[in-house]
Amino acid sequence: MTLKPHNPPPPTYAFGYRSAPLPGNDINGLNEPERERARIVFHSDGDMIDWIALDRFFSLINPWKVIYHFAMNVWQLRNQRPAVSNKQTEVSDPARMAADIKQYARDNGAGIVGITAIPDEAQYQGKTTPYRYAICLGLPMDREEMQYVPQARASIEVMRTYRVLGKIAVRLARHIAAMGWPARAYGSPNCTDILHIPLAARAGLGELGKHGSMISKEYGSNFRLATVVTDLPLAVDQPADIGVDDLCLQCRRCVVDCPPDAIFEDKQLVRGRAKWYVDFDKCIPYFTKTHGCSICVEVCPWSQPGRGPSLSQKMLAKRVRKNVK
Repeated sequence: MTLKPHNPPPPTYAFGYRSAPLPGNDINGLNEPERERARIVFHSDGDMIDWIALDRFFSLINPWKVIYHFAMNVWQLRNQRPAVSNKQTEVSDPARMAADIKQYARDNGAGIVGITAIPDEAQYQGKTTPYRYAICLGLPMDREEMQYVPQARASIEVMRTYRVLGKIAVRLARHIAAMGWPARAYGSPNCTDILHIPLAARAGLGELGKHGSMISKEYGSNFRLATVVTDLPLAVDQPADIGVDDLCLQCRRCVVDCPPDAIFEDKQLVRGRAKWYVDFDKCIPYFTKTHGCSICVEVCPWSQPGRGPSLSQKMLAKRVRKNVK
């Protein structure tokens, strides 16, 4: 059954900047023809960014249960870089090791897992990670709770999912370190060194949707991401084509249901590439007001439980028929 937003408030705000910061779209590289790394624009993990005041305000007005889950995640991520064993496990078969790592992640609660090499474009400007591979983890949110978007109840479920993901990521990093290979868990919703979505797309977890979020075949957009980076030799996965663009080009559901009208109908030029993009300067004030909104990811047809595989099959088959003609 199609989800409807739960009493979304209007895009009017009782807060604002006395002196407006640099537009978030400019920071994100909207309409910029040159390829370059992304800059941190919101959800800073300590960096002094242009939008830091609204970022801090967002943190201060969150419900207590959101703060609880966030604090618990920060506490468990103190172990994100576990000590590496002096005895190193030899890896003669990276494909077998990759399969074992994925199974370990799934056994510890991950819903979907993929592996990719870490490209330059998946690291923020001024940041670096000295590791070769990224193990991308996806975990679905409770759909019953997410039906309350954009209210606080849904935001609590979002942060609870991040807390569980953080725990899985730390366990996986410890497992790798126990084999004598360095690893680091990235399980925070805040920006750190890496961009989770580009890595997850390269690792075959899904594709970027019109609403600017990841879409997987298994969960649509109703899931969250974490990443473990490592030097453990691993076979990498390939990007997946599940037909997201085929549907997004003709679907307007997220566009229609976005209260601040922040979702573009077409792909935009962003740092030298045409991609789906959400208007930051329209989205973030509403995102802040509603404790994280999430309307667009939940009304998406892909997010309806069990519908993703059939949607993918339908879109890909339709593309084949069109190309045959």
